[in-house]
Amino acid sequence: MATPKISLVAVVLLGLTALLACNNSDEDEKRTSTSAASASQSATQQKPEEKPDADEDESGTAAPTASAAEKLAPQQAAGQQLAYNFDTDSAGRSPAKFHSARTGQGEESKWAVMADPTAPSKPNVVAQTSTDKTDYRFPLLIADEGSFRDLDLSVKFKAVSGSVDQAAGLVFRLKDPNNYYIVRANALEDNYRLYHVVDGRRRQFAGANFKVTPGAWHELRVETVGNKITCYYDGVKKIEASDDTFKDAGKVGLWTKADSVTYFDDLKVTAK
Repeated sequence: MATPKISLVAVVLLGLTALLACNNSDEDEKRTSTSAASASQSATQQKPEEKPDADEDESGTAAPTASAAEKLAPQQAAGQQLAYNFDTDSAGRSPAKFHSARTGQGEESKWAVMADPTAPSKPNVVAQTSTDKTDYRFPLLIADEGSFRDLDLSVKFKAVSGSVDQAAGLVFRLKDPNNYYIVRANALEDNYRLYHVVDGRRRQFAGANFKVTPGAWHELRVETVGNKITCYYDGVKKIEASDDTFKDAGKVGLWTKADSVTYFDDLKVTAK
């Protein structure tokens, strides 16, 4: 008679074991489901609200290229002005009182003074003529005479050609070719963007969208007072932002991107 009792106990134990296993499986599924839902929610929160512009290549495709240290330039007192129309510079050569540089990869920049019958102040302009199509490539032409903290900076530009980009920009508070502010217009994308470049990596923090006509002269202008930056296009305020990345005085200059062939004239900067 003992055997049936043992069998009955075994059946009960097997049933309890199965029930516990089922419960544990349910708990595992709940934990897995909760974890997946949490991960999905986190991914949704981290997803950008909108697709970046075509050239919002914020970090580039390779480590930033090391740049040579900039030679110091005297900080300009309020009211001091520097102006460049390139009309007394020799055609075919880089303008005096400037040096060229490059942020990113690709060929070095190629800047030269040339005659242009459409120049806002005739006869000469300065042009970036290299057509290297490297996307994360930013040619610079840096003015060497002075540095500025608070300023009013402007230039006339004409986007001539470029299949990757047709861009023109003003650089300010430049520490070296890998650290500066840049406001630029792009005739292929019809937008105006304000960035800081830190250790060769570019980050946009303000912008506006509007028509940028190629083959015509336009004016870029930027004012800085403390951490406030105001950008104008053809005399109309388009961007107003605050940023504390670069607080000290730095050099000013001109900027293009990738294969942009861009003409510039009448660069002017006044210390505030």
